[in-house]
Amino acid sequence: MNLKSERRGIHVDQSELLCKKGCGYYGNPAWQGFCSKCWREEYHKARQKQIQEDWELAERLQREEEEAYASSQSTQGAQSLTFSKFEEKKTNEKTRKVTTVKKFFTASSRAGAKKALAGKLKAEIQEAKAPSPSIHRQASIETDRVSKEFIEFIRTYQKPGQDIYKQCKLFLDTMSHKRDLSIEEQSECAQDFYQNIADRLQTRWKVPPEKVEKAMDEVEKYIMTRQYKYVFCPETTDDEKKDLAVQKRIRALHWVTPQMLCVPVSEEIPEVSDMVVKAITDIIEMDSKRVPRDKLACITKCSKHIFNAIKITKNEPASADDFLPTLIYIVLKGNPPRLQSNIQYITRFCNPSRLMTGEDGYYFTNLCCAVAFIEKLDAQSLNLSQEDFDRFMTGQTSPKKQESDSFSPDVCLGVKQMCKSLDLLSQLNERQERIVSEAKKLEKDLIDWTDGITKEVEDIVEKYPLEIKPKSQALAAIDSENVENDKLPPPLQPQVYAG
Repeated sequence: MNLKSERRGIHVDQSELLCKKGCGYYGNPAWQGFCSKCWREEYHKARQKQIQEDWELAERLQREEEEAYASSQSTQGAQSLTFSKFEEKKTNEKTRKVTTVKKFFTASSRAGAKKALAGKLKAEIQEAKAPSPSIHRQASIETDRVSKEFIEFIRTYQKPGQDIYKQCKLFLDTMSHKRDLSIEEQSECAQDFYQNIADRLQTRWKVPPEKVEKAMDEVEKYIMTRQYKYVFCPETTDDEKKDLAVQKRIRALHWVTPQMLCVPVSEEIPEVSDMVVKAITDIIEMDSKRVPRDKLACITKCSKHIFNAIKITKNEPASADDFLPTLIYIVLKGNPPRLQSNIQYITRFCNPSRLMTGEDGYYFTNLCCAVAFIEKLDAQSLNLSQEDFDRFMTGQTSPKKQESDSFSPDVCLGVKQMCKSLDLLSQLNERQERIVSEAKKLEKDLIDWTDGITKEVEDIVEKYPLEIKPKSQALAAIDSENVENDKLPPPLQPQVYAG
């Protein structure tokens, strides 16, 4: 079987990793194949369309209600009075809102807000230097550490740093009042915030691009560390259900071998085996991180270990066609905890520029493809018959183990003998299953043959019925009443004539 046919269920063209709108950025299955930018555009279009439809529906319902109310009035004067009161109430409400907004944006209010923010900033800096042991303090040790690091970082940016801090505090305060929003709406707020911060640094403060990227990393680290417990795997989503489904699926695929996936990695080489262990460790460690960028870093480290393992095995640089099957094998072997929740968390709250371009975006897109492949993996993808695939999935049997002569010299004799015994038991089990299957088939054939013959006989008898006449009296023998043989001539005797 050639290599091309072996890879038909795993191979993914690089064009399939890109945004399906053709913008050149990496797409994501969670965004229906779009990149972050195009997905937000599509999301806004769909959202505006839905808002417009809801608005039109509300207007129609209100119009129908007004018409029904107007028809129920007895006089035109009563109708005019009611409408006048309605218009007066609407005008008063509008005036009150405008007055409130004007008061909010007056100079005294802005000055008071700045003073309050400056005092809050000083208080947080002092708190970061000397953490208070108050029992009302709910932030964790990690949150305190990240807050202190963030405050020390923004000091190096001077006025832009103060602006960054102010925007971050406003965002966190806003998000604290939006806990009842859906996770998609909270994600949209976070993405808008990232875009707003980047634009302010570039256009208003003229910060160089490399410093903008560093600042965005620190902003993401600060706000997502504080928001993690609220937005990671929330109860309002089915993320946990998806996690359990993926874990169950991976456990059911424990029998998949590297050869079935065409993985170009030889774990018999000690250095390669060490790389595989490190890759599995990195992908598992992803769940322990709070910041989306740190989770992406674990995926990137895992992927680099995979490339190194392939390079050592093949003694040449690895290709993309070698990388994806190996990544699938690592995921199957490691079975990372809360895999779908981590992918969704990164998709929703990571700085979008990291997912659209660069090695982080490339490796993350491949991980999404690997998970999608595992969820849809079938017999054809592994070049197996459907019968063998079903038997492996149900645990009735497993693929043949390694032959004893293929083990490395360091393997003890007991392990070799155990593998031989397991292989023999597997073959005996297969033979037994074939015998039972053939016996059942033979029994069915005999029953079918008997039923067929019986049916044919019944059809012939029905078509040609047999008429049975009553028994007639038998003719008497010629000498039946001649008991004493009287008056009978003697029997003829042969005569001899002399000639």
